[in-house]
Amino acid sequence: MKDILKIGNKEFSNRLFTGTGKFRDKNLIKGMLEKSGSEMITIALRRVNLSNPDDNILSYIPKNITVLPNTSGARNYKEAVRIAKIAREAGCGNFIKIEIIHDSKYLMPDNEETIKATKILADDGFIVLPYIMADLISCKKLEDVGASAVMPLGSPIGSNKGLQTKSLIKIIIENSNVPVIVDAGIGAPSQAAEAMEMGADAVLVNTAIATAENPLLMGEAFSMAIKAGRMAFLAKLAKENRYAAASSPLTGFLHMNGNGKI
Repeated sequence: MKDILKIGNKEFSNRLFTGTGKFRDKNLIKGMLEKSGSEMITIALRRVNLSNPDDNILSYIPKNITVLPNTSGARNYKEAVRIAKIAREAGCGNFIKIEIIHDSKYLMPDNEETIKATKILADDGFIVLPYIMADLISCKKLEDVGASAVMPLGSPIGSNKGLQTKSLIKIIIENSNVPVIVDAGIGAPSQAAEAMEMGADAVLVNTAIATAENPLLMGEAFSMAIKAGRMAFLAKLAKENRYAAASSPLTGFLHMNGNGKI
């Protein structure tokens, strides 16, 4: 039986979602997608230039890949809604990642404005994936207004610091009725695997892949790590023990009793 992730009206067999930013050469994007097997990729609307194919980011994305436009640059819900509608009119489809940031230093998302934008766009038929601070209450509100998934950050955008919000994300995973996609800050495949072992439904990685010395190989590494993490979650990880526990009984070996004493 295939392990399928369904978001909106689409199904995904690969749980690594990727991004188009920061690649030193846009031609690397196609190869990264092939090596990683990623089936969804984010784009910023400002990089869609229909009048110049060489400068149009869509020209570097295969047709079978689901495009996830983001509202990068939006500072409030009104701007996010406007960007989303322009993206749909430009032929990018109904998927949209809400990204509302007016903090230029730490680039933290505004959960309150994100909830407002999500309601408007979900009511208008968009498949909304909101990028947010890791907060359970905000996630439940987003569910209530029609979000198709929630995307809590692991750590600040582009920081590669990993799961600094791990305990909060775990609470969200345990209480969400929509897919939970860990987004932002994941810097190594091991960190992505950890997110999947916790029960995240997917991980979105951009900077760690795009800025690696070999983005194609790094994309493949992330894909493998996410598959391993997902398999470990499905297999149910063994519980941690406070004390050592021998894998084989010690009783009767060199006159030792079950406590390891002679």
